[in-house]
Amino acid sequence: MHIHCFCSLLFLLLTSSRADALFGHGVFRCQFTSTEDIVYLLQLYVNKLLLIEYNSTLGKYAGYTEKAKKIADAINLNSSILRQEKKNEMKCKTQFPLLLESMGSHLEPSVSLRSVDAAGSKHPGMLVCSVYYIYPKPIRVTWLRNGKEVISDVTSTEELSNGNWLYQIHCYLEFTPTPGEKISCMVEHASLKEPKLYDWDPTSESQNNKIAVGTSGLLLGLVFFVAGLISYKKNHFGRVLVATS
Repeated sequence: MHIHCFCSLLFLLLTSSRADALFGHGVFRCQFTSTEDIVYLLQLYVNKLLLIEYNSTLGKYAGYTEKAKKIADAINLNSSILRQEKKNEMKCKTQFPLLLESMGSHLEPSVSLRSVDAAGSKHPGMLVCSVYYIYPKPIRVTWLRNGKEVISDVTSTEELSNGNWLYQIHCYLEFTPTPGEKISCMVEHASLKEPKLYDWDPTSESQNNKIAVGTSGLLLGLVFFVAGLISYKKNHFGRVLVATS
């Protein structure tokens, strides 16, 4: 719809509503569940109440009050306005998939693979594959051991909402470490052209643990050194020199 026609329609709704109407606004929207299922909507509100709507699924305007229904019926007789709405619908269906495609690289989830304590488990080791910034929601996370999918000793959370359209999921693998084996977390998601593998590197994690332990030891040693130095100063400078005859 042209801006002039849109403003005229909004003004008509405002003036035909209650005398105390203070606020009116309109929303253009491309609503989708996939690139194959896209609906174009135009909605007009007065005081937060939806009065009239164009829905591309119906191909016409609909009113939600007696006066709005009369206005909608009148608009539906105007072929030029309906043709414009058809053009807007085509913009949704042709441009929105391109927008999603151009954004595809930015929607790829972030993956973290690490070991955690396996308290209460029959296995001495446990790995967790955490996937963050998931959108859209459907995702599949699996474990591979030497290239073969692991079925047993695997648990997973549901897709957990972050409250901002993004989700996260955590998948756990209980295992007994074996020299030379390769363990991977495989993520399958709409943002990825093909499943993506994340390999666990126990050597790198062991090095990180050694660095953490070494840093902790250094800090602890520094604490004892400072405490000893303070004690020495107190004992040395706190003495009172007594003159002898």
